[in-house]
Amino acid sequence: QLQASGGGLVQPGGSLRLSCAASGFTFSNYWMYWFRQAPGKGFERVSTINFSGGSTSYADSVKGRFTISRDNAKNTLYLQMNSLKPEDTALYYCARDFGGTTRGQGTLVTVSS
Repeated sequence: QLQASGGGLVQPGGSLRLSCAASGFTFSNYWMYWFRQAPGKGFERVSTINFSGGSTSYADSVKGRFTISRDNAKNTLYLQMNSLKPEDTALYYCARDFGGTTRGQGTLVTVSS
């Protein structure tokens, strides 16, 4: 099971840190992913992290602004989001598969003044 949290309303240029609590599987055995879906738009893979956290990747749309990390001892995935833009407004999900089919309940991020 995956439960994302930490979303909210933030002004453009602001920051948020999302968390994803994992349970029911061996977290450290899986690459992990953050996805998002903006209103009226498709599902987008935002970021990827490997088993140990030593390798990460980002969509071009968030590169340089978002940082993915994980704490395997706490079974938790994170997404630090800085310099937020209105176009980052979306429902954010975490998943343990490349296609996002294992995503749990998302958390809503709204970037607006």
